[in-house]
Amino acid sequence: MSVILSIFVDGIAYGMILFMISVGLSITMGLMRIINLAHGGFALLGGAAVHVLSTRIGISFWAASLAAVVLIVLVAVLLERLLYRHIYGFNELGQVLATIGIVFLMIATVNFFLGSTILPLGTPQSLTTAVDLGFKTLPLHRMVVISSGVMVLAALWLLMEKTRFGIYLRAAVDNKVAAAALGINTPRIYLAAFAIGAGLAAVGGILGAELLPIEAYYPLRYMVLFLIVVSVGGLGSIPGSFAAALGLGILDTAGRYLLPGVGTIFFFLAITALLAFRPHGLMGRAQ
Repeated sequence: MSVILSIFVDGIAYGMILFMISVGLSITMGLMRIINLAHGGFALLGGAAVHVLSTRIGISFWAASLAAVVLIVLVAVLLERLLYRHIYGFNELGQVLATIGIVFLMIATVNFFLGSTILPLGTPQSLTTAVDLGFKTLPLHRMVVISSGVMVLAALWLLMEKTRFGIYLRAAVDNKVAAAALGINTPRIYLAAFAIGAGLAAVGGILGAELLPIEAYYPLRYMVLFLIVVSVGGLGSIPGSFAAALGLGILDTAGRYLLPGVGTIFFFLAITALLAFRPHGLMGRAQ
């Protein structure tokens, strides 16, 4: 029983990290119809910024994290205005090649200035404090990750369901031509959605560094994992991304606990079978 509960808790924490990083990718792919393989690079840059600010400059972890997320949002706005607005018009192969190029630029930048080894983020000692759940002892950091994922989900729900921006965004996802004809400024919606997605990726990269360590090749190492979450959840679906991230987190964790030798094979077989029956994902729609 304790093993099952351990799989459940560890899987949820893992899934929350996948959700925070992947949900922005799902929105941008669903809204903008762009294959942005550079999305994981924002998680890398967020973690790298925290590393520099906390371990080299001496700023506290939480202040460094806040500054890093703001910095990544600004970088995303700049990239969207200078590069991505041109990439939107490319065909699928062109988008893949262009965003892969951006990934390599990010990797080369981090590799040049910080090296290719794992970058510690200066996580405060208090987050390593053990919390006894009765069936398992967890570091406080793991509980913070789960709580953060729930808060991100609630914030996105409020943003999408209770604000004018959410109405415009959903309209653009459903039919961007009709939304533009009704006077919705779709380029500005694109920019805001892209910046929010990049900021969430940075949050996920920072909080998830314990499970997915920050190093220069982070975007390439975990790119497939982020794309799987988007594919299984369905393009543009926030609830779908959440369900997919939690399900995949628990499934992957269960494979590592119960089938340590073949867990990864079992994981990808399950994904293949699921997408064979639901090619548009759990909550996706045919384009």
